[in-house]
Amino acid sequence: MLNMLIMISLSILILASAILAVQTKNLVVAVIAAGLVSLMASIGYLLLSAPDVAMTEAAIGSGLSTIIFFYVLNRVRGRDNG
Repeated sequence: MLNMLIMISLSILILASAILAVQTKNLVVAVIAAGLVSLMASIGYLLLSAPDVAMTEAAIGSGLSTIIFFYVLNRVRGRDNG
């Protein structure tokens, strides 16, 4: 029962973060919200007893993708200013 309540809460957080990522005008907030979606998904995979998928999602989806998005955002902003 507790596991189901946690999964429902995670699902609501994932939907809210995804809507925030799509609707916001601030690119930094959108990147953070997209990373949060991946992080919550990895917690969900862990609760579903799939630790290998959870580690991959946390490392690639939440970590590496967010870093790459911030790197590209920084490069684009640097090009606009210079």
